[in-house]
Amino acid sequence: MSDQERSLETLFASTDIADLRLALDRVRGEIARQGSQAARSLFEPLAAMFYIDTLDHPELLPLVEEAISLVTGFGDWVIPRLVENLDEGDVKAQMASAEALGRLGADAIDPLVDKYLAARDAPTRSFVLYALGKIRSPLIVRASDLALAGARSDDLELRDTATRSIGRFVEVIPRDQMPETVRKGFHDALHRNLADPNKGIKAKAVRSLGKMARVGHLAPAELAELQAITHNLLGTDEDFRWDRAYVVRKEAAETLRHCEQLEAPEQQSEGRA
Repeated sequence: MSDQERSLETLFASTDIADLRLALDRVRGEIARQGSQAARSLFEPLAAMFYIDTLDHPELLPLVEEAISLVTGFGDWVIPRLVENLDEGDVKAQMASAEALGRLGADAIDPLVDKYLAARDAPTRSFVLYALGKIRSPLIVRASDLALAGARSDDLELRDTATRSIGRFVEVIPRDQMPETVRKGFHDALHRNLADPNKGIKAKAVRSLGKMARVGHLAPAELAELQAITHNLLGTDEDFRWDRAYVVRKEAAETLRHCEQLEAPEQQSEGRA
């Protein structure tokens, strides 16, 4: 280990803002001087910042975000290293690695799919789906089967993450690139999870259905059904029996607004006709 690398490790081990700022500046300078390939040895000390607890040290959050950006700047060769981090058991590092994989984009999809299929434990699969949900590419449709399987899981955390991820997927897959079997599968999975006993999952199912409505992935009959469901959850239908969980009602109100905004142009068009 060179003196420079030893010095960097010392700086990255600190929780002092000035030390970490100096370390990040040195890494940035070395990447600019050597290129990302030659600077590979800097990945490990840089990724060590992923383990910082930003709840205990909120002042360090911007520096952790900067470390994530620098890691993604290394390029595709870091993808396998980041995928490995998803099963290390440290939630902070797992979430930061997932964020970095999301920023790396479509190139991370297949390695993440392989990781999901190889994993046998629900926590790792949850973080893989969390990372897939961060990828903003239509090619994420390749991971649709994983999200659907996760949404049916007996494991609460995996079911929760999958229900959320479906909502993320539908936002980035255009209608003309969404196979009908996938679209129907997403709709049915979310509709089924509206009956989930966990209020967090139920709220995410409402939110994800609202996203499907907003981006045009619901048929007219499905849109009308979703409106009826949200009215029922809010207690504004003839039953007057609202959902007891505020988080569910909050998502229902937002989803209803999406549905009503979609209806308005159609009604205006009919009026002009």
